[in-house]
Amino acid sequence: MKTIKFFEMSTEELNSKLTELKAELFNLRFKHATNQLTNPAVMVECKKDIAKVKTILRQRELGISAEPVKKAKRTAKKKED
Repeated sequence: MKTIKFFEMSTEELNSKLTELKAELFNLRFKHATNQLTNPAVMVECKKDIAKVKTILRQRELGISAEPVKKAKRTAKKKED
């Protein structure tokens, strides 16, 4: 996944994504151990994604990068004549 996508996520989303990626890595390691993994490069990508998420979380913790601001939905006000 591209790094810019991670920067656009909120901290809660990043924490859930980190949990998801760790579970995926566990499953990939299990498949690799049982010789069911066809492409071992997927493990490397998963590890890199985990590192990206952890880096962004740490940057936010230190105040280096800010959490993205969610734009509020604008509702059209009806003019009453």
